[in-house]
Amino acid sequence: MEMKKRISLELRNRTPVEVAELVVDNCRSSDGEIEGLTDEFKELEFLSMVNVGLTSLAKLPTLPKLRKLELSDNNISGSLETLAEKCANLTYLNLSGNKFKELSTLEALQNLKNLKSLDLFNCEITTLEDYRESIFELLPQVTYLDGFDAEDNEAPDSEADDDDDDEDGEEGAGQLGEYEEEEEDEEGSEGGEVGLSYLMKEDIQDEEDDGDYVEEEEEEEGEEEEAEVQGEKRKRDAEDEGEDDDEDDD
Repeated sequence: MEMKKRISLELRNRTPVEVAELVVDNCRSSDGEIEGLTDEFKELEFLSMVNVGLTSLAKLPTLPKLRKLELSDNNISGSLETLAEKCANLTYLNLSGNKFKELSTLEALQNLKNLKSLDLFNCEITTLEDYRESIFELLPQVTYLDGFDAEDNEAPDSEADDDDDDEDGEEGAGQLGEYEEEEEDEEGSEGGEVGLSYLMKEDIQDEEDDGDYVEEEEEEEGEEEEAEVQGEKRKRDAEDEGEDDDEDDD
């Protein structure tokens, strides 16, 4: 697929100014030049043109916000001065698998003041004696060359760091969720205990009330029996008095 058509497809109904990342790897440049990329992509921060048959960067548009540029596996051998003119804020540049043979072809990168990482894997220049020392001396702003600094410390993997942050965030969220669930369980347990205590109190109170009611019934029955006894006594007394009166009459 031609580069111009590929870029058009990658827009996906967006305008160029809305695009921050653009990947057109493995498409074809008809004449070895950049095609279809214009100054309208002024918000572009990441651009990848791997294995597209480029031989020159002369037609690279001005991309003031571009930070990362992937140009590996092309046929570029020069014209790097264009990068300093059009992409002054580059921090990462991958030129692996291109046709650079001499240190002098990289001198133009001295004007990329923010360049921190440079990759030149599989370029003929890497076979030069004291290659790494020479590059660090030529480009003092560069911290990492082919993935390692001057002390052979490996460059941090920004994508891996981002993934770790995401995992930490998910783990933290999971722990927080578990903590909240535990709190809810504890509250539920406390609620259950309170409810049980309340019910037990009600049962005890009901039993006490039933006891009072039984006592009241017993008292009432006792009073009734006493009243009956007293009534019987009064009746017997009245009969006794009647008999006495009869005897007196006799």
